Amino acid sequence: MSSTRMKIMKEIMKKPTKWNRQLQEAEKHKKRWNILRGDRVEVVAKRHSEYGKQGLVLEVDRTRDRVFVEGLNIGVSHLQGDPERGTKGKRVMRERGIHYSDVNLVDPVTNLPTRISRKYLEDGTKVRVAKRSGAIIPRPEILAERRKPMRTNITDKDTTDDEDVWEVTYVPYAERNVQESKGFFES
Repeated sequence: MSSTRMKIMKEIMKKPTKWNRQLQEAEKHKKRWNILRGDRVEVVAKRHSEYGKQGLVLEVDRTRDRVFVEGLNIGVSHLQGDPERGTKGKRVMRERGIHYSDVNLVDPVTNLPTRISRKYLEDGTKVRVAKRSGAIIPRPEILAERRKPMRTNITDKDTTDDEDVWEVTYVPYAERNVQESKGFFES
């Protein structure tokens, strides 16, 4: 048998790898996300211990299809201590993720969970529309500010003069040898 045929046969005969079902679903990566950071959502999964409770979305983890809701699904998180600094480890209560399919956005008119459709307004902007009441769900204001602010510190190294900006500071090695032979560089 040829080597390429052997490679193909090995590939075909490989045992399928066992994947975590949750990671398999997350691998599909949803194209459109209706739930954004700052939205008010309600837990609609009856099997969930927080069923019927509402809260604001603190974080959206699109790689694992999870949302973190303020005050819901709280659990213990262990912080590791650092003996060099003299800090002890401690237990902290934090919000844990809820699968995005277990929550729905809250309709701003009825305060009940609703599904979402998308429509274009006359001016061409794309908006989310509640299917329950037909009301437009605005984008949260918190999205206007960045999660990680951009660095804005100004240093003395910034060039402000036009002459400094246009000054040639780099001469390629090949040109440098030619210029040295003509006496442009002082050694």
